[in-house]
Amino acid sequence: MPLTMKEYRIRQEVARRLTEITAGGRTGRGPSSLCADDVWSRALSLIGGRERVAVISGFYVPSASAPETDGPPGALVLARALRSLGHDAEVWTDSLCVDCFRACADSLGLPRSIVRDVSSGAVPSEELLIYVERLGRASDGVYYNMRGEDVTRWTAPLDGLASVGGTPVIAVGDGGNEVGMGSLRGPLSGIMRDYAMCLCSVEADVCIPVDVSNWGAYALVAALSSSVGKWLGQSEEEDALMLEALLESGAVDGVTRVGGMSVDGMDMEEHLKVRSELEKLVFAG
Repeated sequence: MPLTMKEYRIRQEVARRLTEITAGGRTGRGPSSLCADDVWSRALSLIGGRERVAVISGFYVPSASAPETDGPPGALVLARALRSLGHDAEVWTDSLCVDCFRACADSLGLPRSIVRDVSSGAVPSEELLIYVERLGRASDGVYYNMRGEDVTRWTAPLDGLASVGGTPVIAVGDGGNEVGMGSLRGPLSGIMRDYAMCLCSVEADVCIPVDVSNWGAYALVAALSSSVGKWLGQSEEEDALMLEALLESGAVDGVTRVGGMSVDGMDMEEHLKVRSELEKLVFAG
């Protein structure tokens, strides 16, 4: 029998550590300073009891003519964890990013059918949307990258799904321009004054600002793992395999805009450290 009706719960100390590990300011960005400890339990309360879940991701870098490496690993590891618990989870993206997502799915041994290109045509009805590193429009309707450049022509409007039919939304981001960050637009405007006009205006029921979006997705997996008493996340080897697959498919680091064993300017050692801390937290809790 599927576990989709299970009520997932974590202890307050585990929630506090999830915030420390993934939103402790390792990258020096402002948004993660707004991460509250209660976002993890609030997210779990939305996940529990919902059978069909879409994890929406994909961030294209026009100057590199490639998607970035932040997003695919987190989205796919989260979808895999949800499927292991009985949820019908898919990863949704757009036509510019879909090949990289499928390559990443291959590296995890997941069927390519788990990744769906929803940039054109009707989309299935889902009970929960989880955005991971997906651009959302600013108040002027434009999509901006972190350099304040208009990248609307390369961005399928998948953020529009967040306001359709009252479907609950969890959103993970790290820069202020991602879906969900509209929920924090007031304080973010104070923290990121020079970028205020570019901040995303699309809100979420639960907004999770972290240092690197992949880490926020991994933290959700760790929260689920803690609730059920077993590690549902990726292994150290899988972490490397995912990044290698993304690089082979043409993806780039979104900060440096070149290929390499890094994500958002953070080297592989730092990412493996975060993964290890999350896994240890699950077994310690």
